[in-house]
Amino acid sequence: MLPEICDALERSGITTPFAIQEMTLSVALIGTDLIGQARTGTGKTLAFGIPVLQRTVAQHDPDYEELVAPGKPQSLIVAPTRELALQVSSDLALAGADRGIRVLTVYGGVPYEPQLDALTSGVDVVVGTPGRLIDLMNKRALDISHVKSLVLDEADEMLDLGFLPDVEKLLAKTPETRQTMLFSATMPSAIVALARIHMRHPMNIRAESSYDNQTVPATAQFIYQAHDLDKPEMIGRILQAEGASLSIVFTRTKRQAQRVADDLTERGFDASPLHGDMAQTAREKALAKFRDGKLQVLVATDVAARGIDVSGVTHVINYTCPEDEKTYVHRIGRTGRAGATGTAITLVDWADLHRWKMINKALDLPFDELVETYSSSEHLFHDLGIAPGTKGRLIPEGQVVVERKDDRGGRGGRDGGRDGGRGRSSGGRGGSRGGESRATETKPATGDGEAAKPRRSRNRRRTRGGSGTAAE
Repeated sequence: MLPEICDALERSGITTPFAIQEMTLSVALIGTDLIGQARTGTGKTLAFGIPVLQRTVAQHDPDYEELVAPGKPQSLIVAPTRELALQVSSDLALAGADRGIRVLTVYGGVPYEPQLDALTSGVDVVVGTPGRLIDLMNKRALDISHVKSLVLDEADEMLDLGFLPDVEKLLAKTPETRQTMLFSATMPSAIVALARIHMRHPMNIRAESSYDNQTVPATAQFIYQAHDLDKPEMIGRILQAEGASLSIVFTRTKRQAQRVADDLTERGFDASPLHGDMAQTAREKALAKFRDGKLQVLVATDVAARGIDVSGVTHVINYTCPEDEKTYVHRIGRTGRAGATGTAITLVDWADLHRWKMINKALDLPFDELVETYSSSEHLFHDLGIAPGTKGRLIPEGQVVVERKDDRGGRGGRDGGRDGGRGRSSGGRGGSRGGESRATETKPATGDGEAAKPRRSRNRRRTRGGSGTAAE
């Protein structure tokens, strides 16, 4: 069975094993519980995915009918975010295609019916977020009492998002004889305590020395002290740096993500937001366009930090200083993946200097004293390879973007507008309505910056109680 999995991966272009895979496969394949810790972007998905698929009995296998409950999930993988669940499910479906293994992704924000139908017809591997998994269990549609393999992916993120009680409920419904694998980039004490309670003599595997830096070495890091009002112009110039292609801009809030995406669209960049106030279909559409290279810039909150596994991301920009060192590591880990190089830029406000100093100390980085930087600073152009004279917009300042929508993002596609998710969008500023696909064209503006509009001739007539009145 293992050769079939390897053949499927080779056809997809995945041929080089990572350190975490080489170190864990021999342990995981014999059914031992394990805790895997490695930097983000180093192949943790296949480190647990290959053993999961190897232990799964497919429909056409001779011993399928000998299962206690054929058609019930044999493996369960729990992920903290929808995007990560979709990414893991996609990789497993690709690797298990030759064996005909049925992989189902369950997550919130979408209708229950397709997931219920799939569970009724039978599945082999379920990948899902804690909330929707528990909802399906409460509906008696999901039975995980016959699971042989349980994986907690990005366990520290589930802890940060408050999913620990839900994870414990899921663990309680699975057999004690299961194999449990826990993978994460960081390992806080609460996760270690969880492992001690629910795992049987786990083997702890690190893909690097404990003295190694947690950040990806192939990623060049630049930290600048910047003014908030100058950040849009700085980002516009950074996106035109030498070698810049797919880029992700991380923001602290949903409203900020929408505002930055709107501003970049107005400047002529092909940008889209990705945040929790958007409809799930719109989020998937924006991420699919970004993955296919049809979108240059994705402006995201941390909801996307764990789920974006896109090859070719050259730049990650932190619009504001991350909350802590774990968030910083996971954000910049979206670039420099799978052995590629990348660039991570962090813009730190004056008010966030103390926060950055704590991150710098925790990760032992050499950026204790930050250089005050503006969009016109020479060292910004020199550091990032920006051509002299580059401005922060692709559209001349005297032009505006006029939208021409091609399709809608589904119900709720306009969520997450400028007013923080009350269903409005910024219309003429080129704001993205929940990730809608659109073409744009430019028109010359009038003196006050608005597009010229034809005047409407309107005759007004004063009335009182529906009857005309005499002219005064």
